Amino acid sequence: MLVVQKYGGTSVADADRIKHVAGRVLRRVHAGDQVVVVVSAMGNATDELIDLALSITENPDPRELDMLISTGEQVSIALLAMALRAMGQEAVGLTGQQAGIYTRAQYGSGRIARVDADRVKAELAAGRVPIVAGFQGATEDAEIVTLGRGGSDLSAVALAIALGADRCENCKDVTGVYTADPRLVPEARQLKDLTYEEMLELATQGSQVMHNRAVELASVYNLPILVTSSMVDAPGTLIHGESQLEERNRVRGIAHDTDVAKITVRQVPDKPGIATNIFEPLAEAGISVDTIVQNASAGKLTDLTFTLSRKDLRKAEELMPAICETVGANGFVSDGNLGKVSIVGVGIQTAHGYAARMFRALFDAGINIELISTSEIRLTCIIDAGRVPEAVRALHAAFELETAE
Repeated sequence: MLVVQKYGGTSVADADRIKHVAGRVLRRVHAGDQVVVVVSAMGNATDELIDLALSITENPDPRELDMLISTGEQVSIALLAMALRAMGQEAVGLTGQQAGIYTRAQYGSGRIARVDADRVKAELAAGRVPIVAGFQGATEDAEIVTLGRGGSDLSAVALAIALGADRCENCKDVTGVYTADPRLVPEARQLKDLTYEEMLELATQGSQVMHNRAVELASVYNLPILVTSSMVDAPGTLIHGESQLEERNRVRGIAHDTDVAKITVRQVPDKPGIATNIFEPLAEAGISVDTIVQNASAGKLTDLTFTLSRKDLRKAEELMPAICETVGANGFVSDGNLGKVSIVGVGIQTAHGYAARMFRALFDAGINIELISTSEIRLTCIIDAGRVPEAVRALHAAFELETAE
């Protein structure tokens, strides 16, 4: 079996953990598997490098910042390769560029353009374990570009696809994907499997287990992903394309996110082109908008509300006066203290009663719903950030996720 294993920063946080990971890799090699390893920077190394940059300047140059923070993964690959060699296993550390990961020139949030895995294949053929730096790649002009937070997941999936691997294994400090965050819900249950669609919605709505772009890429190429522990032997949770046909609880998990802000544009003229004039300036400023709700028009005036990340709120607030003047709106109001809770599962939109059950659980807990958004397999409620933990527990109990499969 050819597998790509990805180890996050917690799994390689110090010398002892790096040695532990090396031992795990060595056991797989001795069992007859071909293993390629993708690693993140040690512990909080990336954050520390960013803080160091900010101590030099409040506005680091994007190219130089990527040059700096990409070094965290290079420390990890060198140390893990050393650990394997000390155990008698040939290994080689490779940067993203050396591993053939090519990106578009978008510093800080690069997109993978292609993967030329010839070097990695050659190292495997020579009996060496390739240890690849996650989170990074290079442009055709050899400029280093990082892939954004959680980008090592994306590196691992892209490399697995290029190699034709049997699966990608995301080795973490948890044993798999749970029905909810076990730190909030002690009764949360580990899931045996999830569809790509379910995992994508959970990741997009706040679950920290997998990067949503990595799940999306795996689904396109039908690459199975096993989310499992880097600390202990565990069966993990398999993310794949098959869905059970038998009757079961359609709600598979609860996702939450406390990084939510809201802006409401008051008394917007209800005419063509208004939405364009509101959202184009935000997009040009690099601000991503999530939920958008427009009230019914009254007197050809309407209120338009949208949500965004809390970190983008101040930038958006600076743009809003000019936007309101352009569209003829009567000002705006904002709220930076919101969160969201989501129930996720294939078929919940086509089955009866799931929305009502969700709303009843939140009502019984005395939690007010600010906004509602949906997809085919998700229902999301925007609520006060301080009530998110309570909401997660209420929904987990309401849908009996501690027992139902």
